Amino acid sequence: MKLALLSILAAAAISANAHFTMQYIWVNGEDQGQNNDIRVPPNNNPVTDVTSKDLTCNVNGLSGSGVSTVSIPAGANITFEWHQHAQRTGEDAISGGHKGPVQVYIAKAPSTADSFDGQGEVWTKIYSSGLLNSQSQEWATDVVNANNGKHSVVIPSSLPAGEYLLRAEIIALHVAQSYPGAQFYIGCAQVKITGGGNANPPKIALPGAYKSSDPGITVNIYNNLQSYTAPGGAVWSG
Repeated sequence: MKLALLSILAAAAISANAHFTMQYIWVNGEDQGQNNDIRVPPNNNPVTDVTSKDLTCNVNGLSGSGVSTVSIPAGANITFEWHQHAQRTGEDAISGGHKGPVQVYIAKAPSTADSFDGQGEVWTKIYSSGLLNSQSQEWATDVVNANNGKHSVVIPSSLPAGEYLLRAEIIALHVAQSYPGAQFYIGCAQVKITGGGNANPPKIALPGAYKSSDPGITVNIYNNLQSYTAPGGAVWSG
């Protein structure tokens, strides 16, 4: 109990100065450059209100006006890269105390990605990784740090051609014992899929699908946690 309390206090102490943002995307191993094709938020603070429209694509993320849209082939491997500061310094990409899941969603724009606000039941979860080892308490965020801020997803090749928003999300749970506490770090990239198929995958709304009472949002990760269920439902494999 004392160890858990010390862990909570330590997590709270580092939470104020260890924020981060998504700064790069890679397409089939090719770096697209810092902040290219990304809706860049005004700062690296997290979203904590699951009912806010900021949950969609971060603060000021409802429009992609002036943001480029990168063309990707169906089935492409996309890598997202996160950092605390605006450079690749060699420090932890995200603070080691920020433990939690890593998820990726995709939403098809009715027309162009830059004019799409991502509202309504339009988001399909295509990747999720959470608590990897209950004994060692290794989380998906630990893997991101070990990979210099990177995590990857293969875009399902059955998705129809067109323009999309790709939404990567890291949920830091170090102060999530009560709500609001969980910290949502969100990055949205604009992509245009070429080729593809005719799948019609299941969709959820963001905001809308996440609830403050979800066990993946309000949770004490310092109390010998043995399993974890991320918010947003199941991954669609395509």
